[in-house]
Amino acid sequence: MSAGRAVTFAHANIALAKYWGKRDVANNVPAVPSLSVTLEGMRTSTTLELDGSLSADTFELNGTAAPTDALARTVTLLDRVRREAVRATYARVSSQNDFPTASGLASSASGFAALALAAVTAYGLDWDTARTSDLARRSSASAARSLLGGFVELGNELPSSGVLGAKQVAPPDQLDVRVLVCVTSEGQKAIGSTDGMGRTATKSPYYAAWVERAPEMFGELKAALLAKDLERVGELTEASALAMHASAFAAGVVYVTGATLEAMTRVRELRASGLAAWATMDAGPHVKVLVSRTDSAAVKAAMERVPGVLRVLEAKPGAGAGVIEGGK
Repeated sequence: MSAGRAVTFAHANIALAKYWGKRDVANNVPAVPSLSVTLEGMRTSTTLELDGSLSADTFELNGTAAPTDALARTVTLLDRVRREAVRATYARVSSQNDFPTASGLASSASGFAALALAAVTAYGLDWDTARTSDLARRSSASAARSLLGGFVELGNELPSSGVLGAKQVAPPDQLDVRVLVCVTSEGQKAIGSTDGMGRTATKSPYYAAWVERAPEMFGELKAALLAKDLERVGELTEASALAMHASAFAAGVVYVTGATLEAMTRVRELRASGLAAWATMDAGPHVKVLVSRTDSAAVKAAMERVPGVLRVLEAKPGAGAGVIEGGK
């Protein structure tokens, strides 16, 4: 494989069966399995170029120098790649998100997926998708899923081989659905996901119940997806989000705002009126609505009128990460 420069992209993914908590903190192994959908649009584009004149890695995010913690996580990933490539050259990294960053819209998932693919490509490693997904997971567990398209699972097993990558469960057209992302804030969330998970694990009286129940919901949701049962997928998607946040709430980890609650209430009202729509949330104030394609226009129009919803992004299941420049 050629090396030196790579331009890559990856898309955000939305977890239907949630991951929350870590089984192995040091190796970033999730406490529970998860199942997500990769979204067309909501894209991170990353350029990585090796530069022998650099004395350290540099990272520019959305046109400005990245925050210290983001740079540190980037360097950690690059150090892993350099060890495998037996190459010490530092890298110049530039990433651009076409959606709000660090606000609970899965920018770390698409970001680290694109970075992992760019690093493997630029440093000349001939890795398959599973190993690249494992690399991304070590920086952000949800990033492992953004390497693949359609509906994707990430397990929580401790891998004997040392590799725990995500796997595609079903292609993008498995369900005729859309995901409506109801943006309620453009700013950075107050509690990062890693911190929120740690607090939940140590302080929530319901965390053990979450860890016990989440794998069951994952299995049920996967079966419903494979059966193309949209209603059951939607019910379990909403149930998983509520269970995750209930566990976090009890530890004082609160991501919802008034706009979040207004949006979730509106989704339930729309469903009661006969529309196929179900709400989910990640670690942020935004509400994502899983909706049948035929009902998406009506649901989107209704969600745009919810107080506190700034805008509604519409996406469909899409492809995984890719290389624009570099590689073979």
